Amino acid sequence: MWRTLDRSVIRGIAVIWLSVAVIGVSYGAVAVTSGFPLWVPVATAVLVLAGSSEFLFVGIIAAGGSPVAAVLAGLLVNARHITYGLAVSDVVGSGWRRLAGTHLMNDESVVLALAQGDPARRRAAYWVSGAGLLVCWPAGALAGALAGGALRNPDALGLDAMFPAAILALILPALRGNTPADRGVRYAAIAGAAIALATAPFLPPGLPELLALGGLVVTGRRAAA
Repeated sequence: MWRTLDRSVIRGIAVIWLSVAVIGVSYGAVAVTSGFPLWVPVATAVLVLAGSSEFLFVGIIAAGGSPVAAVLAGLLVNARHITYGLAVSDVVGSGWRRLAGTHLMNDESVVLALAQGDPARRRAAYWVSGAGLLVCWPAGALAGALAGGALRNPDALGLDAMFPAAILALILPALRGNTPADRGVRYAAIAGAAIALATAPFLPPGLPELLALGGLVVTGRRAAA
């Protein structure tokens, strides 16, 4: 897989790993300072592997919500993985590989896979990215949980800005083409971004991104026209 990917893609994957690890530090610190034992952020980081739903779960419990409500909210946020599965169904393999590939499915690995031009590179980017994130996210969460009270206000460090900045850098090449398909992707991305920005001040983390899938309606209408 490493031989399939060129240096620029490997650098992009490494940046994503670093970004996710740093955000994991924030997640672990937030969880521990909210009253959770150290093992909770580490276990959820390994078993769930979806940062937005994990942050939401911790936030709801810390605010006095019930575990059932927190789990349901996390499942709702992760509903976007249904569309991810359709988009990368050709790279996750079959049999036990499909089970493992499904667990590694997240925003970063899907974006990296879809940014590649041929099936072999898509598979390599998806699996290398996902496997690395399975290590970096829990490791960051463990480091943040161990730091605990040393990070009194993790949000003040601005660690959460690293992830969206890295994702934006990865998707920009897909928005620059001039073919009808490229323009459709661009219109959908702009509409989705507008929806997410408009709803972010009013909704819990993760839900604006889910609603941003409504940007696909723009592409559908233009195709129908």
